[in-house]
Amino acid sequence: MSKTFSFELPSQVPAEAETTGNAMPTDLKSLLGTVYRRFWLIAISFLTVFMLVAYVTFTATPTYRSTAVVQLDTEQQNVIDLGSVLSGLVASTAVIDTEVMVMQSKSLLTKVAEKQKLDEDAEFNWTLREEKPGMFDGLKRQIKSLFGMSTAKKDPFAGMSVDERNAAIEDAVVGTLMSKVSVGRVGTTYLISVTVTSESPETAARLANAVADQYRVQQMETKLDATRRATEWLTDRTSALKSEVEDKENRVAKFIADNDMETAMGGTITEQNISYLTTQKTQAEVELNRARSRYDSLQRQIASGAGVDGISEVLESQLITNLKQQLSSVRSRVEDLKTRLGPQHPELIGAMAEQDDIERQIQAEMQRIANNLENEVKVKRDQVNRLQGQINQAGSKLRGNNLANVRLRELQRDAETSRILYEEFISRSKETREQSDLIEPDAIILSNASVPHSPSAPRTKLNLLIGAVLGGILGAGLALLAEMFDMKISSSEDIEKKLGVNAIGTVPLIKTSNALGFGQMNPADYLIENPLSAFAESVRYLRAAIAFSDLDSETKTVAITSSLPDEGKTSLTLALGRMSAMSGARTLVIDGDFRRRQLTDAAGLKPEIGFIEYLFGAGQLSDAITKDPKSMLDILPLSLTGHTPHDVFGTRAFDDLLVRLRSMYDLILIDTGPLLLMAEARVVSGKTDKAILVVRWRHTNRSAARQSLGLLKSFKADLLGVTLNMVNLNRRRHYRDPGAGYDAYRKYYQIETKPSLFGFKWKSAGKKDDGSVRPKAIQTPPSLAEHSSEPPEKVDAE
Repeated sequence: MSKTFSFELPSQVPAEAETTGNAMPTDLKSLLGTVYRRFWLIAISFLTVFMLVAYVTFTATPTYRSTAVVQLDTEQQNVIDLGSVLSGLVASTAVIDTEVMVMQSKSLLTKVAEKQKLDEDAEFNWTLREEKPGMFDGLKRQIKSLFGMSTAKKDPFAGMSVDERNAAIEDAVVGTLMSKVSVGRVGTTYLISVTVTSESPETAARLANAVADQYRVQQMETKLDATRRATEWLTDRTSALKSEVEDKENRVAKFIADNDMETAMGGTITEQNISYLTTQKTQAEVELNRARSRYDSLQRQIASGAGVDGISEVLESQLITNLKQQLSSVRSRVEDLKTRLGPQHPELIGAMAEQDDIERQIQAEMQRIANNLENEVKVKRDQVNRLQGQINQAGSKLRGNNLANVRLRELQRDAETSRILYEEFISRSKETREQSDLIEPDAIILSNASVPHSPSAPRTKLNLLIGAVLGGILGAGLALLAEMFDMKISSSEDIEKKLGVNAIGTVPLIKTSNALGFGQMNPADYLIENPLSAFAESVRYLRAAIAFSDLDSETKTVAITSSLPDEGKTSLTLALGRMSAMSGARTLVIDGDFRRRQLTDAAGLKPEIGFIEYLFGAGQLSDAITKDPKSMLDILPLSLTGHTPHDVFGTRAFDDLLVRLRSMYDLILIDTGPLLLMAEARVVSGKTDKAILVVRWRHTNRSAARQSLGLLKSFKADLLGVTLNMVNLNRRRHYRDPGAGYDAYRKYYQIETKPSLFGFKWKSAGKKDDGSVRPKAIQTPPSLAEHSSEPPEKVDAE
């Protein structure tokens, strides 16, 4: 099964541990511990930065600085005021900063480079320098030859024409000059300093003065050029405005003519015509009303049945009068004939016919009079309508004239504006031509640059001091960064504050070897040989923690597990079992790591019937349990063929075994596999009274331990606590651990022992060849190597 590891960043630390997590050390002891732990990182960083600064300082070419000061003249006076055309500088920060940028601009410095012929100076023209072999040139050539690359130097101007080559050199010269020129404002004054750095003191002074002088010359040229361009522009503009004024005045006159907008007697012709037509219309309407009244009266009289004598219009007709006389005479004659003649008399009939004819003529005349009145009304009406049409037509024309008046006034204003502008430009053109002889620059050179007598750089002492400070800062920063990203568990305080669980002791690292030279001594064997050692005392403390873990009920079954392999849980389980058995308690240790069976190997057992065989009914429990040859401990080992793919701890047989073993033993320890790699370890942890998580000092990652604690919680395991294993007592004092260091253990456990079977004995502390104190340890034969904590597989059986 492959191992998996996770890397935890500081931001992943739980909220409850952030206040005391990987925070930067604040007290003196923590700082000294950090310095001790990261000494080589700090030292290498310091020496690297310091030596680099020293090398650059002592190999740098001395340079000289010279400064010229320019004063801006903000009170320039013009004899003729030209407004913004030729005004002096305005006293504002923005303007002064702009002038600073102008003085160090590429255009100005290009003119300085041309006038000073800097392309002939090797300091500025790199093509004139003699090439010196660099420190790594030989190495570069060897590397290129190794990879089959050409070692011949490439021509940077390959493929360029002569003009392009000269332009490239000129750009390089100007770029070098720009890097050597520094322009800045002096405080909040109107003074600007021009500082030039050069390898030659004379060149530095010469170029500083040249830049200041070129700035004044450029100001003069700029103003003269502006005056010249202003004069030319004003002349051209005046001529254009003259033509524009003439054109606009012609447009006004043409618009008046096209729209009949000529005026007479204070008003337009259209307005006078409308007034005349309105008068005519009024008269026509009066006549129309009179005719309509007569016609309406005639119609009413006719409709009412009035006779000829009752109609006034008829009475005025001479013809009607004559007809009425004739009718009266005929009627008299008819009446006379009726009295004298019979009704069929021809004379009477003729007289009656004449009477009817006269009456018809009267009616016809009356109708003719009515028709004449009606025609007169129509004529008068038509006359009024015609006049109204003429008035409407004139009104439309007048409205058009009003709209045209708006356009006319616009054209007149435009023409007037152009005329005023034309006159202003004529005046400004004359002023500009007069002012061209009075132009002065806006700056004066307050002080010229002098030739410096001593170099300004490099400043050896200051550079070395800066290098030392930067080296120290870098080393300290890297050390603190390494501390912040250190995710390893280093102390009981880390367990309690960063993992949030109880810490139940720390087990020291054993530095010893087998006396016979047949390999490393097992920690459980070391416990037998040294029952009063610090290691034995830590195991004894762990046993006491188990015994007093629960005062209400007896703790008999304990699962001892770890997050990953090589954390020492197997050796610690065997040592804890032996310590319990040596104390008189009936103790059983079960090897529950089916894949590696390390506890069985550590105890030196090779059983044919073991834990698996018993669970699956292949043997008796008495046959499977083996007595530890070095103590009174009982061990339930794993046989060589004991690996099984089945879930052992989840079976009913295992539950029955635990019940049976509880009645037989005082303490049952189960060595499980790693929690993050084996599911069996999680199951068995939930079935025991207590569970102990073993973490290895400065080896176990906090994220792995936190994941293991989460798994134990999810399987409802009763966690007794976390044990910190394989602690290097000599190095632990440099970590934030309230526990005792190596010196305290050495003083307390410093005893004289008889030579053991393997020839070991304690010896007093001495000094190493380098003068440092050598901690007390077990004296071993000269042929044996000291057992160290690295690599982990040489320290523990796991």
